[in-house]
Amino acid sequence: MKSLRVRLGVLGLALLTGFAGPTAASAAQAAPSPTVEEQRLGRAAPQEILRRSGFDSAAPRLARALEAARSYEEARRTVTREGTRLWRRAVDRAQGRGPAEYEGREALPWKGGGGRRAGLSRDDDRPLYWARLGMTREVRTWEPEFGLTDGQRAALLDGLERASRGQDTIGYPRGKGLKRILLTGFDPFTLDRDIRISNPSGATALALDGTVIETADGPARIETAVFPVRWQDFARGTVERALRPHLPKVDLFTTVSQGRVGRFDIERTNGAWRGGFEDNDNVGRTETVPVSDPASQPQWTTTTLPYAAIAAAQTGRFPVYDNTSVTEIPAGGTQPVVRPDGPTPGSTARAGGGGDYLSNEIAYRATLLRDRLGLHGTLPGGHVHTPVLQFGAGNTTEVTDPEFVRNRLDIIAQVKAILRVAAEAS
Repeated sequence: MKSLRVRLGVLGLALLTGFAGPTAASAAQAAPSPTVEEQRLGRAAPQEILRRSGFDSAAPRLARALEAARSYEEARRTVTREGTRLWRRAVDRAQGRGPAEYEGREALPWKGGGGRRAGLSRDDDRPLYWARLGMTREVRTWEPEFGLTDGQRAALLDGLERASRGQDTIGYPRGKGLKRILLTGFDPFTLDRDIRISNPSGATALALDGTVIETADGPARIETAVFPVRWQDFARGTVERALRPHLPKVDLFTTVSQGRVGRFDIERTNGAWRGGFEDNDNVGRTETVPVSDPASQPQWTTTTLPYAAIAAAQTGRFPVYDNTSVTEIPAGGTQPVVRPDGPTPGSTARAGGGGDYLSNEIAYRATLLRDRLGLHGTLPGGHVHTPVLQFGAGNTTEVTDPEFVRNRLDIIAQVKAILRVAAEAS
């Protein structure tokens, strides 16, 4: 664990300045080992997901391209190109363009489905997640003849992460009459509990990226990006860097993550506290959310989404709640107290409506950025928690089943309906 923190620290320092220019080869360092997250790739479920989706070709393709690179600059262009290709491929697959998997693959048994299925459903977000990890592992362990410094390797990884998450390709057509909506999702997480896990927020991002929905006020274009489940990336400002250029230009934004079983929550309040739960690299953080200018940092931020209208609308089969509960240390107190109706004046945050993990943190960071940009009164934005994506009854080993797919499709459709209601109410 100590060596992991050292590597993440080096990575954080390098990314403060973006892509670093090449330095003398004599400064090159030995390639680091794969991360905890990358090491899960060798397990059976990730390999099956990659094989059945055809995304097992992404990492070998990048490896071949890197071997052909003769300079750091060429490698930088390579990882950005291949990262963007992966994101576009995942979006196309989710939206019905191109093959769901490579032709000619041997059918695999689906024990719970009464037959044999070769591919995974198009709505699946997991091929993107596992393929990206295969690609980052290639970059992390690559040792070119011309040598790489730690800073250069960190910059290559950063470029690959941003490109393969859609963060570099957010863009809206010019002209009037088109509303602009920005939505973010997350990678799968808690993979040591169940390596098969999918995240419906990430699947929603893939399904809706670049799509247009019709509202009572006209069309609305949706652009999306996906974020990692890693504390250190958030501390380095990945959320602010991705969202800052776009919030002043959009009409609505929402961060989305997986929440509780059987329900949607529109989170009213977000708290400035990290509760210590381990991330995808098995690292925990218990502290105040680290942001720039901490002297002006509030303990709480609030949604500006039209929560009442969303909760009242018929958007799908799952109930939608306006969640006002938080956990706070009251002013003058020492112990946390649950407040069903929101925080009291002068209190210290211990959990927002969305908890004290990275879903609360992305909501806190996005809404704090909105407020610091002076947009609180004009830009609707906040956080939507989806239901937990569940497998079918009795499925404890298969990577998919019909009920699992139905649940994910229903969640995606309901998020889309929620966006329509929010756009019309705003």
